[in-house]
Amino acid sequence: MVGIVSYGAWIPRYRITTEEISRVWGKEDNSVAKGLNVQEKSVPGPDEDTTTLSVEAARQALRRSDRGPDALGAIYIGSESHVYAVKPTATIVAEAIGASPRMTAADFEFACKAGTAAIQSSLGMVSSGMVDTALAIGADTSQGAPGDALEYAASAGAAAFQIGTDDDDIIAEIDHTVSYTTDTPDFWRREGEKYPSHAARFTGEPAYYRHTLNCSNQLLEEAGTEPEDYDYAVFHQPNGKFPVRAAKQLGFSDKQTETGLLAPVIGNTYSGAVLIGLSAILDVARPGSRIFVCGYGSGAGSDAFDLTVTEEMADYRRSSPTVRDLVDDRKEIDYATYAKFRGKIDEGEVTA
Repeated sequence: MVGIVSYGAWIPRYRITTEEISRVWGKEDNSVAKGLNVQEKSVPGPDEDTTTLSVEAARQALRRSDRGPDALGAIYIGSESHVYAVKPTATIVAEAIGASPRMTAADFEFACKAGTAAIQSSLGMVSSGMVDTALAIGADTSQGAPGDALEYAASAGAAAFQIGTDDDDIIAEIDHTVSYTTDTPDFWRREGEKYPSHAARFTGEPAYYRHTLNCSNQLLEEAGTEPEDYDYAVFHQPNGKFPVRAAKQLGFSDKQTETGLLAPVIGNTYSGAVLIGLSAILDVARPGSRIFVCGYGSGAGSDAFDLTVTEEMADYRRSSPTVRDLVDDRKEIDYATYAKFRGKIDEGEVTA
């Protein structure tokens, strides 16, 4: 049996409302954000980036675990906003949490599903016996060009999952995992470009929905389950609209998805999105709960997981802060502060 031994999440406390973004760009009716079902989003502070978010999430996971950093045989970090183009985030995080150098570490990149890809790779390493436990992290400080639709949702956050065997007191067994991948150019950013480009409405039907629905149906078929067999379900959430529609098309109810749906209040944390949603579910799940997870990454692909919460969850240390604590710990900022924090104003353009 292989699955989740421990988990942790982190969300920056700064928030900007979509009404404030709309005000700056002359869209007083906030129509863009209303269509996306996003009220506000998290904003990383000047001293926060993918590395620091990953460290915070990793420390949360290890603080709750009986297996310390020395037990880790692998650390994989999925993100599309790694701090360096050529320098791994994983090595910095490993050093910061005190992991042994006798391990493997690597950065993953696959748009918003890099974190779920890291979990799948961790599963492979652990189930094969190559390592005892592995740490998979999904983290991002996503980018959106000023005034673009992406700016209303692109946010920041991270989640970390320690993967191990039944010798490590698994709190959630991963019963099945499947993937669905095609070459679908719905979102891209070339080397050196500051902001990504996207194919607007094309990102919906042939991209997000095609991969999410096909991958989810593939998992249901392989697991021999139906949507009603699950207590909770969480889908990648580029906004608050897409995951709700996908869930309903598959046959999941609002009650099953409401716990993990966070995009309306923190935006799209990209590689962290579905994993922070899963963390919110694990914060309240009980032994025997069934959880359906389906991530998505532009480019494009989906990874899906079928999880069962074990009896070990009854004794698991769900120490604060929970995901709900992180969501509620907020400090609202205006657009000028947000632009300063996110580097949207080049220093060369500023005059005294």
